[in-house]
Amino acid sequence: MADTTSATPFSRRQMLGAALATVAGSALARDYGPNAQPVRYPDPDIVVLDKRFAKYKLGNTPIQRLHTGMLWAEGPAWNGVGRYLLWSDIPNNVQLRYLNEDGHISTFRNPAGHSNGNTFDNEGRQISCQHGTRKVVRYEHSGKVTVLASEWQGKPLNAPNDAIVHPDGSIWFTDPGYGSLMNYEGNKGDLVIKEAVYRIDGKTGQMEKLTDEIFKPNGLCFSPDYKKLYVADTGASHYENAPRNIKVWDIVDDKKVSNGREFVSMELNGKAGFADGIRADVDGNVWASAGWVGEGYDGVHIFSPDGVRIGQILLPEICSNVCFGGPKRNRLFMTASQSLYAVYVETQGAHIT
Repeated sequence: MADTTSATPFSRRQMLGAALATVAGSALARDYGPNAQPVRYPDPDIVVLDKRFAKYKLGNTPIQRLHTGMLWAEGPAWNGVGRYLLWSDIPNNVQLRYLNEDGHISTFRNPAGHSNGNTFDNEGRQISCQHGTRKVVRYEHSGKVTVLASEWQGKPLNAPNDAIVHPDGSIWFTDPGYGSLMNYEGNKGDLVIKEAVYRIDGKTGQMEKLTDEIFKPNGLCFSPDYKKLYVADTGASHYENAPRNIKVWDIVDDKKVSNGREFVSMELNGKAGFADGIRADVDGNVWASAGWVGEGYDGVHIFSPDGVRIGQILLPEICSNVCFGGPKRNRLFMTASQSLYAVYVETQGAHIT
C-alpha cells in the first residue's frame, strides 16, 4: 500500500488532479484530435480513488488516442514477438493492427468472421471469437484456420465473445450470444443454448462447460496465480433481474470452477453501467472496461484484489475492452467505441496478452 504521508510532488498533484477530474469530468471536454494541445501533467483523467492506486499512476504520461474511425472496436490483444496490437472492428468485419515501432495502423484481416475477442496462445497463435460464424478459431503459423469450437451437445454456440489461455494450453471462453442478436455484429439468429463459460482442452480439443451460473458472461481473466476466474456479467442488457457486476470463481485442479460469487458491483455514485473486457495485473488488481453511464464513469475501473474500486481512467467514449501490452507489458490499451486509446501505467499485465 502506498504511503501518502511522504508524498512526492507528483503524487500530490495526482491527488489534486483526481479531485478536479471528479468535479469537472474533463474527459468529455478534452480534445483528442490530431491538433489538440498537450495535456498538462499529471493527466487529470487518471483518477486516484484509493491511495493504493496512486503508485500505478505515472505523473508524466498522458492518455493518448492512437486511432479512431471504427464502428465498435473490441478485442485488443498484444503480440509480444511481433510487437503489435491487434483488435477487432466488429460491424466492419475487420481486424486492425498497431505497430509498436512507428505507430503505423493497417488492416490486419478482412473479412474476420465479425470477430470480437482475440488472444494469443502459448505458441503465439492467434485465437479469435467469431460472432459471424459462432465459432472459436485459431490461426496457425501456416495461415490455416482451425475451428476449435462451434457447438455444444449438437447445438450451435450462441456467439463466442472473449477468450483467455491457461498455461496448460487450454482455452477458456464466454458465449453470451450478442453477435447473433443482430446483423450489425454478426448474423441474426436464435440462441438455442444457455449462455455459459467453456473450456477447450489444449491437448485433446475436448470442450467442457465450466458454468452457466451467470446471465451473459462477457469479458474474463485469470488471477495472476491462475487460482481464480473473473467474468463480467452484462446480462442486464437483456434480463431484467440480472446484476451489473463482475463474478469470481475458484479454479479447481486447473480444469473446473466452484464457489461462484460476486467480486464487485459496477455501481458507482448511484449509477451502474457494465464491465465488459477485463484483465489482471501482476499485483492481482482487475482492470475493467466500463461504460453506458456517461461522464465521470465511462472508461476503465480498477479494482484491488479485495474488490475495492481504487482508480479510474476516464474516456470520452464507452470502453469495450482492455489489454496490457508494449515491450514491457506496462501499457494499457483500451478499445472504446470508435477509438483506440493507450496509457502507460506503473504495473504490468499478469499474463502474456
